[in-house]
This record gives sequence, structure tokens and C-alpha cells, in this order.
Amino acid sequence: MIAKKSSKRKIFDSWFFILGAILAVFVIKSWQLIKYNQRFENKVYPNVYIDNQSFGGRTKQEIINYFKVKSLPLKRISLTIIYQDQSVATFSGQQLKLKTDEETAAERAYFIGRSKFAFSRYYQKITSLLNLNRYDFISNIDYDKSAVSERVESIKEEYNKPAKNALFKFENGRVLSFRKEEKGQEIMIDSVLADFDNAVQSIKNKSENKSIIIKPRIIEPEITLASINNYGIEEFIAEGRSDFSHSIPERIHNIILAASKFNGVLIPPNKTFSFNATVGDISSLTGYKPAYIIKEGKTVLGDGGGVCQVSTTLFRAALNAGLPIEERHAHAYRVGYYENDMKPGFDATVFAPSADLKIKNDTNAYILIETEIDEENNLLYFRLFGKKDNRRSEINNISLWDVSPPPPPKYQDDPTLKKGVTKQIDFPAWGSKASFSYKVYKENNLIIDQKFFSNFRPWQAVFFVGTAD
Repeated sequence: MIAKKSSKRKIFDSWFFILGAILAVFVIKSWQLIKYNQRFENKVYPNVYIDNQSFGGRTKQEIINYFKVKSLPLKRISLTIIYQDQSVATFSGQQLKLKTDEETAAERAYFIGRSKFAFSRYYQKITSLLNLNRYDFISNIDYDKSAVSERVESIKEEYNKPAKNALFKFENGRVLSFRKEEKGQEIMIDSVLADFDNAVQSIKNKSENKSIIIKPRIIEPEITLASINNYGIEEFIAEGRSDFSHSIPERIHNIILAASKFNGVLIPPNKTFSFNATVGDISSLTGYKPAYIIKEGKTVLGDGGGVCQVSTTLFRAALNAGLPIEERHAHAYRVGYYENDMKPGFDATVFAPSADLKIKNDTNAYILIETEIDEENNLLYFRLFGKKDNRRSEINNISLWDVSPPPPPKYQDDPTLKKGVTKQIDFPAWGSKASFSYKVYKENNLIIDQKFFSNFRPWQAVFFVGTAD
């Protein structure tokens, strides 16, 4: 009996000792944690590192001051963007306002052990105190990203170039090449900016000048000389013609220039051909001269006046070839040039990016476009070559109605012209509605049934009258 009591007493004493030891450890650690909190009040806790540098025991302001001093050499750094072994842009650290983002670095370090969530807060404090965890952060270098973006955008505009397809002509029953294809290239802005940022951030590891090499994306042309025998072009398909008599010299220049963009172009099978995409930029920078165009309801001088003569001629060629017309727009008013040899309504205006002429090659062979200018007779030709597939096109029900005369002329005072001088800046045109039906048959099956409608407004002549002395 006595032995049993002695054994129970020993067990009780052991548990009492263990619990006492645990309580003592808890009290000691609690006291240490209190002292720890007092010691690191307004300071970063131990085992917190930024860029592999310990900042335990420092205040936020001390961290900020440290990185401000560390940022001073960044002003002397230069970063150069290189394209094709040549410098295309150089930025100084001073120009970019390079500096370490010391505020964010200090805030992130100070946040350890100060989370609003109790568990995270005490876990971080205890693991920091007992050296059970290390908290590492990486500083970031701030700089003027907008200056870099603007320059890279201008580099893209300067060096981007589209791929150029090989150009061909049809002669003596054969397709011959007269221009080899060229690869294009595209500057990938996001990639360049990412490489630039990586270079900037690497400066904090080693303060030295950096070079960023642009690697453009290569654009392969769709049509090459190597595949000349695969195009299936065997014969003449159709022709479109227009008469540009009475055009001013600048307009004729623009017609010749725009038509040249289409000579030798191939339209792949089952592809939609865009006039605007093929003709490209129409401006003085690409060689066009000012001539009259319709813009925002007015006849004004603008670069590329006469290009619609080219789109109109292509439209007529596509109709004669029996091809689907996916997009076509009529002019706002009747233009005399397009009625020199056709009735009203057989025109097609273009004005990028809103108005385009789109034609689909729904044949099984490529279609080759050839253009010809007969300057002596003021005629423009579009000829299409490919492989006939027993289709025929019919144009019927050509109608013209609601014909109305132009409004009376309008006279506006112009203080830039001398008294007695009158200048005509817009020209009269009769209003009307016009339409025609377009049907295409293939082996006696109707495959296209379209109706083209034009609503031509009556157009008023406008004169400027001088009022200056």
C-alpha cells in the first residue's frame, strides 16, 4: 500500500516539474518577447534582408537614407539601345531619374512582424527572434519609363517594315517574276521594354553601363519566287477600265503612283484582298501630291486625290471577273471622272481606315493583277490573270432615279483674298440614286447575287470672294 502511494507521488512530482518547466519557459519567452518588442519598437526585426544586406534593428528612415546614398552612382550610369550593331538611343541615369525605390524597400522590411493578422504577426516575430526564418526582399530601381516607351515607339515606327511578296507578270502564256520577295521585320515593343527594365534592375548588383540589343521579329512573305510554279495561273480572266480625262497633273501623278502598288500583286485562293492594305500609306511622305478629294462632306485638296480612280477600276475588273465583292462604298456625290465611260454607280471610294474595297478570290488558283496606264488616252486598266472555272458575270437592271439639280452656288467672304478675286473651291454635281444587279453563274448555278446601291447627294458649288484691300 505504501509502495503504491510512493509511486503515485513520484508521477505527480514529475508532471508538476514538467509543467513548472514549461511555465517557466513560457514566462521567460514572454518576457523576452516583451523586451524584444520594446527593443525593436519602430525598428526592423532581425533576420530581415534587402538585396542580401541585413537591416535588422534599423528604422525605416535609416533604410531610406541608406538607399538614397546607394542611388547616387546611378546618375552616372548610361543605358544604350542597340539595333543592327548601331546605337539608336542612349539614356543617362540623370535623364531617366534612376533611383532605388527606398520607400517601398523600407516599408516591406518594416512590415515583417507587424501584420494586421495576429497569427502572422506573432509567427514572424518568433521565427525572427529564434533565427528560425530569414526574410529576404529585393529592391527595385525606379526610372522614367515614359521616356523609354516614347523612344522605343519611335524606333518601331522608323525600323518596322512589312514583308514584301514577290511580284509577277503574265507574258507569252507564262508567269514571270520581276521582283524578288523581301522579309519584313517588327520591333516588339513589350519585349524591348522588358529587356530594358531587366538591364536597369541589374545595375544594383553591378553599377556599370548597360546595352540593350533589339531583336526584331522576322516576318516571312506569303508569296515567294520559289513557289512560282504552284500558283496555277494559266490565262487572262477579266479587265477593268476607267477614263481619267480632264484630271489635273497632280491627280494623274497620284493615279500612276497608286496603280503601281498593284502591278504584279498576287491574290491567294480563298483570301480576301484589301485595297487599303495593298496601297499602303497615302501621304506626301509616300510621294502623293495634293489633289481634290471628298472629306467630311467637302471637296478639298488633300494628299492622294485620284486614288479612288484606281479603286474604281479594280472594282470594275472584279465585277467582270465574277468575284465576290465583300466591301464597296459609293462616293458622296457623282464624280465626273467615273462617268466618262460608264453610267453612274460603278465607282468605289476608299478612305483608310473607314472605307475600303475588299474582293475575295474564291477560285482555286492565284489571281495575278496587272495594271497599265495609257497616258495618251487617259485610260487606266486593271487586268486579272488566273485560271478560269466556267463562271460568268451578268450586270443588269442599271437604274438611275430621283435625279435632282445642284443647289445654287454659295459665296463666302475670304479675308485672305483681295477684293475682286473669286476662287471656286467646290464644284456642282447633280444628285441621284443609282443601282445595278450583279449575278455570277458557275456551270449555270447562281453563286453570287448582289445589288449595288449609290445615293449621290446634290452638290453645291462654293466660291470664296476676296474682301482684303
